[in-house]
Amino acid sequence: MTARISDTFAIQLQQMRTDVLAQLRAQQGGTTSRSESAAEALGNASDDQSQANTERELSFALEERESAELIAIDAALKRIADGSFGLCVDCGVSIPAARLHANPTAMRCIDCQTKTEA
Repeated sequence: MTARISDTFAIQLQQMRTDVLAQLRAQQGGTTSRSESAAEALGNASDDQSQANTERELSFALEERESAELIAIDAALKRIADGSFGLCVDCGVSIPAARLHANPTAMRCIDCQTKTEA
């Protein structure tokens, strides 16, 4: 992969990283969580204990997903730095650019990803 293309993906990944960190900060330190905002927008009152538990579980799930996304972004940036970005970690074949544009954190070609998910 050329340095120019790697730089393009690095910029995209850095922006994704900034966005995820902002979401995590808002989730952890905002005056209301996303689950509370969603409940309010839908007109749901969280007076009910089960509703409050559901909102809390949703909040934890969102934070966990964002943390996993941040780890994947950092791993992709590391692959750019070490020159292995765009190569499948399982078979070593080049990952198609269209796949990387759709998912710049992709570590595997489609065939290996399919095998991993099976």
